[in-house]
Amino acid sequence: MTHAWPVVDPAPDTPPCGPPAPDSGAGWSVTRYADVLAALTDPALTVPVAGPAGPPGTLAWLRGTVSRFSAPERHAARRAHGVAALAVLDPVGLRAEAASATAAILDRAGDRVDVIGALARRVPVQVLAGRLGLDRPASAWPAVADVAAAYHPGAAADLVRRADAAVADLLARSPGAGPERTANRLGLLVQACDATAGLVGAAARHLLDAPAGHDSTDLLAEVLRLDPPVRGTRRVAVAPTNLGGREIGAGAAVLLRFDAANRDPAVFADPDRFAPGRPDGALTFGAGPRGCPGERHALALAAGVFDVLRGRCRPAPGPVRYAPHPTLRVPTRLEVRFR
Repeated sequence: MTHAWPVVDPAPDTPPCGPPAPDSGAGWSVTRYADVLAALTDPALTVPVAGPAGPPGTLAWLRGTVSRFSAPERHAARRAHGVAALAVLDPVGLRAEAASATAAILDRAGDRVDVIGALARRVPVQVLAGRLGLDRPASAWPAVADVAAAYHPGAAADLVRRADAAVADLLARSPGAGPERTANRLGLLVQACDATAGLVGAAARHLLDAPAGHDSTDLLAEVLRLDPPVRGTRRVAVAPTNLGGREIGAGAAVLLRFDAANRDPAVFADPDRFAPGRPDGALTFGAGPRGCPGERHALALAAGVFDVLRGRCRPAPGPVRYAPHPTLRVPTRLEVRFR
């Protein structure tokens, strides 16, 4: 019998695909797959650069030192620190360790468990922190979550203060290395925190009843398309450029909408239908020189958690609410029951 894969409706306020259009924030919104892909690889469109680095052990120091917020001339060298750290991590081993940690937590749970608080925020960070050599990795995840909550510009002052304390804590746990190497290794943890939690949460929401014949990584790839934990990313035009037939002036802000582009009917037939094994992949991990260097590792960590959830849990009734954020989509709580 053929499994009836679900139709997954777009998240609220997901725009339809169309040519680049002026955004209410006085910039541009980019929604078509081809246009988003072109923007990700256009040297005229760069990531907004962080302000000056602050004192070591502060959020400003971390943001000013990681490749994620670096100017183009400094990005490659800083990115290389993260790539080198990931190169020695075997995704197969990460998946197995995440599955083992998930099973241990479920063994101690009651008749239901909150996927987000008990597993999705904790397990991937715990496993990755241990592999990166942090001291006491099992207790590192709250500090990583505090940093992630204030990582992007515009965070409230109280969140920044908590993040400052969290960065100091994580720095004290880190093995001795140069400041750029250490910062970019910590950056891997921060970038994995909310995104991986959102991916696990979306998979648990939509696919706990998926048939056993499909590998979790194949299912997660389609979850990334239909319910991406990272809904978009920002760029700034450092020179005039043409995008999708629109002239983008220097200095313009550009918002690349992964959530819309991943449902572009010009690329994905029946775009709202869950269909593992599509030939074209989601853009959620980015592309080009700024593409996520840890895609395989993030998928492995999420798959390890989801492998165990699929085998032991079923959905629990109730609404799913999401933390307010302009570009992230992470449930605040998502309960499941044991089979």
